Amino acid sequence: MGGYAPGVAGVATRTVKRVEQGGGLLHERFPAGRFPRRARRACRVSGTAAGALAALLAVGAGWPGGASAAPQGAKPVPVWLLSRSAPPALPSPSQSPALPTVAPLRQARPADLVVVSATSLPPGALTAIRRMHDVRAAEAVDAAQVRVNGKFVATLGVDPSNFRRFAAKPTARDTAFWRSVAGGALGVSYTMGKQDKLPPGSSAVVAGRRIETLPVGRLGTVGIGGIDAVISDTVADSLGFPEQNAIVISASRQASFSGLAKRIRKVLPHTATVVVVAVQPGTAGGAAAPGSPGQPSVSGLVTLTQVRTMLSAALSRVGMPYIWGAAGPSAFDCSGLVQWSFAQAGVVMPRVAADQARTGPSVPVNQLQPGDLLFYHTDPTAPSYISHVAIYLGNGRMIQAPQPGMDVEVVPVDLGSDFAGAVDVSPGIAAQVAATSV
Repeated sequence: MGGYAPGVAGVATRTVKRVEQGGGLLHERFPAGRFPRRARRACRVSGTAAGALAALLAVGAGWPGGASAAPQGAKPVPVWLLSRSAPPALPSPSQSPALPTVAPLRQARPADLVVVSATSLPPGALTAIRRMHDVRAAEAVDAAQVRVNGKFVATLGVDPSNFRRFAAKPTARDTAFWRSVAGGALGVSYTMGKQDKLPPGSSAVVAGRRIETLPVGRLGTVGIGGIDAVISDTVADSLGFPEQNAIVISASRQASFSGLAKRIRKVLPHTATVVVVAVQPGTAGGAAAPGSPGQPSVSGLVTLTQVRTMLSAALSRVGMPYIWGAAGPSAFDCSGLVQWSFAQAGVVMPRVAADQARTGPSVPVNQLQPGDLLFYHTDPTAPSYISHVAIYLGNGRMIQAPQPGMDVEVVPVDLGSDFAGAVDVSPGIAAQVAATSV
């Protein structure tokens, strides 16, 4: 491959976009040694290649942007969610020096679907879901967005002993993580902790309906797309979360996730939403083959005009700083750069890299064309998760927002061990994913 030439090299040859699915994302590679390894990068994401909790979007338009006061004339938010203006601070509860014990890890269960509602779900719904064919396990949790040091963060309030089995395996096995959560600490995702400067032992101001200053416990990604923090249900109560307004569900590997979601909806109040938060088994990290269960069909891919506009927009951001949670126009994290650049071409993209990986069919690397998205695994607490995204430019180059302290840059494509695969964006699929993601 030649060097990158300004002006979006290679786009003129793109006359027909691909719709073939290719093989598994992890097994396609360019010839070994053609591109150098880069240092690990990370951006704001935690979760499988999955959608997250649409109901958590009720506040914080533009989340996870920085703290800002409510705009004048803004509609009031539901009382169970945090207000945009900070409530009066309350003293933090004293922390016991001896951390409580938690139950040993039971069999790990991946989180495949999530039910979420603005209000508490009826107890009968959980019972009915647990009895359904193809449901292996289900757990009620509290869910809301809160501000953590001024940034909106989707957060779960859980019983650490019961919920840990639904987390990513390394986090699920980390008993010290769950003991710290049970003891009143804030558990944050690996990426949030590293990129937003929240190391273990520091403290964070957490604003729900009330404000508390919480110690930051160990770092660990829980395993649901877009969820970057977890607290105990006791702390969630103190912050004003709704009680048990969400249910995390693990399905059998043979289940049709979309079919199971339809059955679950029948036992829920009309105000509740069911979201598939895992890629259907047997599919690649992008969209599944058209008509496959659990994924939308490919209904058209980005046009040449959209590709040119998007790439020109992305290149205009070179040299601008990386800031965790930033989505432009003058600072970005990795997925924020992707979202902003596509928006300039009129394409609505979800906010986080894990969801962006579901916005089109997978692409074998030997068929990459400018405008395709490249994805990476960089989170040791959740090594199978999509945690970084870059945009392919052509001629073996990509553009990315790499990490704090660095700027948006054009670099050689990285196909090292962290590489997870590539997708070709479909605006229709992207809009659907964006509508059900944090």
